[in-house]
Amino acid sequence: MWLFTFATFLPTALLILGAVFGGVWVWAALLTITVFTWVVDKLSARAANPQAEFPSGDMLSATLALLHLPMLALAVWAIGGDTSLGIAERFGLLISYGLFFGQVGHPNAHELIHRPNRWLRRLGKMIYSTLLIGHHASAHPLVHHVHVATERDPSSAPRGQGFWQFAPHCWLRGFRAGLVAENRRYATRSVLAHPYLHYTLIALATLGAAGLMGVGPLFALLAVAGYAQIQIMLADYVQHYGLRRDIIENGRVEPVGPQHSWNTPHRYSSAMMLNAPRHSDHHLNPTRPYPGLRLDHRMPLLPYALPTMAVIALWPRLWRRVMDPRLDALVK
Repeated sequence: MWLFTFATFLPTALLILGAVFGGVWVWAALLTITVFTWVVDKLSARAANPQAEFPSGDMLSATLALLHLPMLALAVWAIGGDTSLGIAERFGLLISYGLFFGQVGHPNAHELIHRPNRWLRRLGKMIYSTLLIGHHASAHPLVHHVHVATERDPSSAPRGQGFWQFAPHCWLRGFRAGLVAENRRYATRSVLAHPYLHYTLIALATLGAAGLMGVGPLFALLAVAGYAQIQIMLADYVQHYGLRRDIIENGRVEPVGPQHSWNTPHRYSSAMMLNAPRHSDHHLNPTRPYPGLRLDHRMPLLPYALPTMAVIALWPRLWRRVMDPRLDALVK
C-alpha cells in the first residue's frame, strides 16, 4: 500500500500547506499533481498485476474521505476568503484543489460507494454531495454500471462526440436517470429516506457554510466544485469513449466485457487515482477493492496516462485524431 499512500497523501499535504502558507507550496502542489505525476509515469515501470488484495485499502479510503471536509473548507477559505494570498496564489489553489478533488477525491468516493460497508458508502456520498454532484452516487451504480457502453448510459460518449458536447448531457441525463432509478427503489418508502433528498440537503448545507464565510468563499466553492465536476465527467468520457456493446439475439445487449472500457497501465497516476484507470476490471468486478484490480491483454489501452488523456479530451479535434484510429483498430 505504500505507493497508494504516498501518491495520494503527497498532494494532500502540499495542498494544505499551500492554503495555509501560500507561496512556493501552492506551486509545489500544482506541479505535483501535474508535471511530477507525468514524469514519474514516464520513468517508472508499468503497473504489474497484484497478487493479493490489501485490507488496509479501506483504511486509506476512509482517511482520505475524513480529510475531505476540512480540505474543502480550507480551500474555499484560502481561495475566496480574507487572506493574505495574492491573485496568482488563489488561482493556483483553485486549479490544484479542483484537480485534487476530481482526480483523487472522486476516485476515492467512487471506491467508497461500491463498498459493502454502509458507513463507507455514506462517506463516498458525502464527498460527491459536498462537490454538488451527489446524484453521481446513485447514477453511477444504478445507471452507468447497468447500461455502460450503450445509448442508455449518459456516461458513455458515442464516437465523434466531443467532450464539451458530452458534459452537459452527461450531468443532466445522469441526474434524471439516477432519480428515476432511485424513485423505483424508494417507491414504497418514506420520502425522508430518498437519497436525492439527502444529496440536496448536504449540498445546501455546504453552500450555506461557505456563504457564512462570505461571498468570496461561496463563489470559491462553486468554482472548485465546478472544476472538480469537469474532472469527474472527463474520467467517464475518456474511459468509455466510442466503445459499444453489441446487440445479440432477441435484441438484447451483450454482457459487459473487458473490451468495454479504456484502461491505462501507468503506475504512479494509477496509484494516485486508486487504480481507477484499471477500469475494465472494475466493471467486471464492481465490489473488488481497488488494490486488487487487474489488467490483461483483452482490455483496450489508452496511449497515455489518464490525466494526460483528460487534457487531450479538452480539444475535440486532437482527441478524435488520437482516439478514432484506435477505435478502428479494435474492430479489425
